Amino acid sequence: MALAQFRKKDLGSILNAVPALVGMPQKSMWVDYDSQADVLYIAFERPQRATDSELRDDGVILHRRGKRIVGVTILEASER
Repeated sequence: MALAQFRKKDLGSILNAVPALVGMPQKSMWVDYDSQADVLYIAFERPQRATDSELRDDGVILHRRGKRIVGVTILEASER
């Protein structure tokens, strides 16, 4: 996003998310959003190297390596 497109409400949204982000057990994460597909990707490890994925009924896909969650994919992200 170009700096000129960054708006005050964007900063406000980020600041509202801070408590949830700092409360996450993983302290490093990478976030990508595909606006055409409306899918949000969150990786807790790079590379993820997931060995299993679970599509939940709520449109969230959990990616695991063993018992550890290494990533989350959120379908229809803009509707949440």
